[in-house]
Amino acid sequence: MKGQVDYTLYLVTDSTDAILGSRNLVEVVEQALLGGVTVLQYRDKTSDTGALISTAKALHGTCKKHNVPLLINDRVDVALAVGCEGVHLGQDDMNVVEARKLLGDDKIIGATVSSMEEARIAVERGADYLGIGTLYATSTKKNTKDIIGVNGIRRILRYLDTSGDEAARKIKTVCIGGVNALNAQRVTYQLHAPSDPSSPPKSIDGVAVVSAIIGAKDVEQAAANLKTLLCTRPTFIHASPSTNSNADWTSLAHLHTTSLALTKAVHAASPLSHNMTNLVVQNFAASVALAIGASPIMSNNGAEAPDLARLDGALVVNMGTATPDALKNHALAIAAYNAAGRPVVLDPVGAGATAARKDALSFLLASGYFSVIKGNEREILAVAQASGFAVASEQRAQQQQQQQQRGVDSGPPSYSLPQRAYIVQRLALRERTVVLMTGATDVLSDGRRTYAISNGHVYLGMVTGSGCTLGTAISAYLAAAPQDPFIAAAAAVLHFEIAAEDAGRSEAVRGPGTFMPCFVDALYARRKAAVDGGLEEDGQRLKVEPLGEVEDAGILKEL
Repeated sequence: MKGQVDYTLYLVTDSTDAILGSRNLVEVVEQALLGGVTVLQYRDKTSDTGALISTAKALHGTCKKHNVPLLINDRVDVALAVGCEGVHLGQDDMNVVEARKLLGDDKIIGATVSSMEEARIAVERGADYLGIGTLYATSTKKNTKDIIGVNGIRRILRYLDTSGDEAARKIKTVCIGGVNALNAQRVTYQLHAPSDPSSPPKSIDGVAVVSAIIGAKDVEQAAANLKTLLCTRPTFIHASPSTNSNADWTSLAHLHTTSLALTKAVHAASPLSHNMTNLVVQNFAASVALAIGASPIMSNNGAEAPDLARLDGALVVNMGTATPDALKNHALAIAAYNAAGRPVVLDPVGAGATAARKDALSFLLASGYFSVIKGNEREILAVAQASGFAVASEQRAQQQQQQQQRGVDSGPPSYSLPQRAYIVQRLALRERTVVLMTGATDVLSDGRRTYAISNGHVYLGMVTGSGCTLGTAISAYLAAAPQDPFIAAAAAVLHFEIAAEDAGRSEAVRGPGTFMPCFVDALYARRKAAVDGGLEEDGQRLKVEPLGEVEDAGILKEL
């Protein structure tokens, strides 16, 4: 059984009144096993040895009926007395080597780790699997070490994958700490994050849960729901990368034809664009949405999000007003749209400006999955750092001087186009999403496909909210065509920026002030022309360079 253990849904028991209440633990576990739990760890830090053995024997009998291994937390003596399948050891518990001597080679021994060094030691000592955490803050463990989050678990997985040790590469892994039905798919999806396009990464083999099952009103249903979520494609992913990565993406003629088709799709569907944005740009964003054929709603109330998410639209989360209350509402909305399988766009406005905004960005990245992350160079670098990258040490001092963001202004680029393409592609791979770095030349990538888009007009950079409203346009295209966020985002950018070129040529435009109303008109005019079939020969206007896989610029380093 040891080599055939399925770690997908690993349940850790909790017998406290706050979680278990007055229910019988064995009966609760029975329901959890019926729901699909694949491994059970019995954890009880307070009962005496006699009670532990008695309960463990009852649990073992139940587990054997379902062919599920029972592991005892900490207590090797209890595992020996019960004759169960193994133990799980924390950093303050018995050494793995000593436990192996007592239990024998046929028993399962797991080890809790929260750093690469702890993982290395556990592998060397012969652990069969690693419990990696803590992922998020949780009330069920009082002696947790520092929360390591998704980034910390990624670092440990990457170490195991690249250490050169065959045992490290093969060892099973389970993440623990705050996993529940709202985040299980996102956690497992984003922990499967490749470092380069050609190498599949070592990923997590399962998630460990406590209160999400033990504390549920319907334990069997809670376990079954989690098992289904863990064994199916995430609701927020509509197609696999292999489906999207076709040769046609390098053809500008194909991109033009597809973009026009998506413009017509937005017009036909009039999709909801739910904007959680700052007060400065709400009116402008609503006007842009209407001009391109979308149906805007400007609501910063997260309580409305579950209802709105069912309307087949998309959400824009704009960090322009990053107050604590706003962030709470953002998190509610992100969770609702993720659960409904609808696209979410993150616009990390001013993310590099202050420590509070950097914290807000980290909070949002931990709150859900984003279909597209859009920002200027400084903002995207802030996202990269929040994602667990560090800027190469030889460039850090220069970057801190040149890239300290003062507000929401973008400023001139600090990196060349190949360097920016490298940053965007690497970040897109890490987050398994689409990343857009805006500028005079925009860089758009899903980690495998990368475009440099040079359409647009200088007045866009002189108008408050133009970047925010681009996020609105992208959300509408994603809502109308969620199957390929990369192409949908490219089509939105082209609609937006070619319309800006049209507006800039208007005789009525004398500067940024007169540009704004003409720009909204141009967005509408381009939509109508596409619907009427008047843009088929307009492909030569696309200033797009397909970049493919870009060379490692050495700017981003794994922490």
